[in-house]
Amino acid sequence: MKITVFFVLATLLFTTSLQAKDKARHFSIQDALESEAYEGRLNNDIKLYFGDQPHGNIEKNFGEYITNRKTNGFGKVDKKACEWALLSALLVLQDRAVMEGGNAVINIRGFFKQNEFSSQTEYECYSGAIMVGITLKGSVVRID
Repeated sequence: MKITVFFVLATLLFTTSLQAKDKARHFSIQDALESEAYEGRLNNDIKLYFGDQPHGNIEKNFGEYITNRKTNGFGKVDKKACEWALLSALLVLQDRAVMEGGNAVINIRGFFKQNEFSSQTEYECYSGAIMVGITLKGSVVRID
């Protein structure tokens, strides 16, 4: 009986901690782009513009795209896990630009659970008990 009660309580505590609410974190875009994990991974031919950063004249707009990426955050520092999720999301946006014929992604902003976060200097990442997630929205364009 004691073992059963202990097992039920342990299960409740464990599942409650797994369902912890996502917590918004804000980190420097520049720090992420300069991190060791990013070396040589992003496509230098596809420029990335965050928030309302100025960019060249738009020759063609291929549309707005959303990407949602998650990574294991268990036992990891939030900043490092968030940088990894951001890299994954940026690679998806760059791949979309290549596929559509664009050379830039502009107005990149957070879009986690359809809540927008726009900044030229920071990105928004959500961390939970075991997962870290980032949702980005951006417009694929061809600029001169």
